[in-house]
Amino acid sequence: MPQSATARVSFAGPAGLPLVASFDAGRLTSDGGVPWLAEADAAQGVCAALADRVPEWRHGPVRHALVDLVRQRVYQIACGYADQDDADVLRADPALKWAVGRLPESGPDLASQPTLSRLENAVDRRAVEALAAALAELYVRARGQDGAPARVLLDLDGTDDPAHGQQEGVAYHGFYRQWMYFPLLVFDGETGHLVTAVLRPGTAHGSRFAVLVLRRLLRLLRAAWPDVAVEIRADSGCAVPRLYAWCEAHGVGYTLGLVPNPVLERAAAPLLARAQAESAAAGGAKVRLVGEVAYAAESWPTARRVVFKAEALAKGPNTRFVLTTRAEDPLAVYDRYVDRGATENWIKDWKNALHADRLSDRRFWANAFRVVLHSAAFWLLDTLRRWLAGTAAAHHQLDTLRLRLLKIGGRVRELASCVRLHLASSHPGQPLWDALAARPERR
Repeated sequence: MPQSATARVSFAGPAGLPLVASFDAGRLTSDGGVPWLAEADAAQGVCAALADRVPEWRHGPVRHALVDLVRQRVYQIACGYADQDDADVLRADPALKWAVGRLPESGPDLASQPTLSRLENAVDRRAVEALAAALAELYVRARGQDGAPARVLLDLDGTDDPAHGQQEGVAYHGFYRQWMYFPLLVFDGETGHLVTAVLRPGTAHGSRFAVLVLRRLLRLLRAAWPDVAVEIRADSGCAVPRLYAWCEAHGVGYTLGLVPNPVLERAAAPLLARAQAESAAAGGAKVRLVGEVAYAAESWPTARRVVFKAEALAKGPNTRFVLTTRAEDPLAVYDRYVDRGATENWIKDWKNALHADRLSDRRFWANAFRVVLHSAAFWLLDTLRRWLAGTAAAHHQLDTLRLRLLKIGGRVRELASCVRLHLASSHPGQPLWDALAARPERR
């Protein structure tokens, strides 16, 4: 239902006549770009793949198909409406109705908040694992569109997801100094595809579930591409002996940050002294040197290669350590590790632009489902960004892309022959629409 059209707001302005505003224009939408989300979804099969993994909790006749519920929720998230409550008004939005598969005027409204809440609470652990696997399968299909890759680089990273302290699995994390969840995300470090996302309790170790997730991903990757070389990259939170041993047993390369310790610091000390001397001779300029050492902790069965950076800065010395199976020179290895900073930007997109920190369901598994839904919204917007390759929008953050491509006011009319969407004239986003419409695969 539309909101009340009786209330009016008056403004005294410089034009000589007062302005009177009211929400009574009828079949307008503030998200005129939502059809592009539907097109990206149709191309990738994101929402259909997720809906196939959601258990049906309803009995007898149903009003909303599971795929419609998933599409409605994911499209709303992609448009910036993270809360279920938004559905109580958006369920009548004409553009959103069309995108989900209903006629904007004569078709029934979409689901309300209580129905979407029941959707999220319909899942259990098995369903969530299947949903996370569905994301990985989407990745494999998308990654293989241009042929089997020779190698795949998987970037693993955990991120703090602040919560309210009342939901299942939320706990106080001493390092982050907040009540939180601690999801684990996996990206393709070379293409930027989101591979999968897994929710973890707030006090989970940074390496928790890493081997479990990698075991399932490796099985999937080698089933699709038997000869593919797989490598992982992660910060020190994932650097545990169980992970090293698993990688070595399964032919998986790794480049992982290591927490400094006195033995490693002593190994780097001569190179750091040299960097400081060169910095002093250059008037305090920054000097970065890179070396390596064969290192074996007491619990390790053998020595492993550790590359280290010794850096002299105006604010003081800085050393970093990286454990690796790679054979390149130390500088190349360290630079490759630093390149994982791109993954941190993708996580910011997932968390900030897609509001993936809005995990306000009470049940842990319902919130784990939300992680997948927000990841699906990431997939759709990221698909649009990829389709805009060659334009400035290909480098936009997802919230900027949403603002310029989707958030366009428009009037929707349902005619006998078609549905017409009249968009705001002279909108800055029109060139993006032109670029998307001109894609060769659309002709």
